[in-house]
Amino acid sequence: MRHTITDDLVRTQQEWSETYRRLAEQPGRTALRRRLLRLSRVLAGERLTPAATVELRRRARESGGAS
Repeated sequence: MRHTITDDLVRTQQEWSETYRRLAEQPGRTALRRRLLRLSRVLAGERLTPAATVELRRRARESGGAS
């Protein structure tokens, strides 16, 4: 199964990575935890193959987000 990795999906991965980083720096922040959960649901809903997940994270890093 091939999956198209859209710019929106790359941005979502970038947001997830940034939120995760911020939460690691400031544990216990309810708003950040909720945002991370919402972004995680969006990404999980894509049902990406493992290879597509790796590609998504690579693109997110290359576009300026940490992963």
